[in-house]
Amino acid sequence: MHLLRLVRPLNLIIIALTMYGLGWYFDPMEGCSCSYIVTDWPFFWLVFSTVIIAAGGNIINDYFDVRADRVNKPDRLIITKHVKKRTAIFMHWTINFIAFSIALYLSWIMDSFWYLFIHLFSINVLWFYSMYFKRRFLIGNVLIAALTALVPVLVGIFFYQHNLSNSEWYNMKLFPFNLEGSTPLIILYISLGLAIFAFLLNFAREIVKDLEDVEGDNKLSAKTLPIVWGEKRSKWVIGLILLTAICAAGLFIYLVEAFTLMTVLPGIIAAVVILTALVLTITASSKKQYRRINHCIKLAMTVGLLTPVYWKIISTYVQF
Repeated sequence: MHLLRLVRPLNLIIIALTMYGLGWYFDPMEGCSCSYIVTDWPFFWLVFSTVIIAAGGNIINDYFDVRADRVNKPDRLIITKHVKKRTAIFMHWTINFIAFSIALYLSWIMDSFWYLFIHLFSINVLWFYSMYFKRRFLIGNVLIAALTALVPVLVGIFFYQHNLSNSEWYNMKLFPFNLEGSTPLIILYISLGLAIFAFLLNFAREIVKDLEDVEGDNKLSAKTLPIVWGEKRSKWVIGLILLTAICAAGLFIYLVEAFTLMTVLPGIIAAVVILTALVLTITASSKKQYRRINHCIKLAMTVGLLTPVYWKIISTYVQF
């Protein structure tokens, strides 16, 4: 049970649902040259490897955070209290070896270096983030937000590549922005839109978590945004990022021409939750209040990332 808590299963389930949900929306898509590849083994291995890399990242993050967690989250401390450090590091390296092996397999069968590159990049970033960058000014927040954004991007690359020959894959032009008659570009643009939304919300969420953990981070001489700039300025940054996320989501919906009350409903729900988090941020001052904001942002991000599932359902089963 403690080993399961260590990998944060709810977060892993959200990642898997996001990838399968987006894949379900893309497969099959009008004009798509592939059909039902979301049920094929290569897509399963892509999702599985992404999920276990995230699990390994959670383990190594807790491994290097033992000292801070004794102050910030003594009731949720797992490593040293319930799981030995040696066991945790063995799990981390085993998981990463499996993920790397899957990346080699995917790169070989898909004839693309992208999968190996992204998996290796993610594994190394999670290690160095946990060991060093997490306690540096902003860079750790940006790196984790970027890794979150890679989840929909990986799905987009997978389906995008399935719709093109090798020559088209390497020479496809993304700009100017034009969705008409180009299913591969629709796939990529939707993935990138969701990635930007995920990046912004997780960036804000990471700063909120730093506000929550100031006491323990001070003991480690960390240089997080709240410690360097203070609580008030950090709240301004969070507010600006959240407002940018709302604007980015609105622009994305406008560009893909999904402007009906039925199709924008998840966006409305996410916007309301984000605005709630913004209001709570203004008055927050305690760990409990910052944790509530953290949960609000996480909920908004989950709703946004699962929007393609909702679009697929209403396009399949709802008559307009």
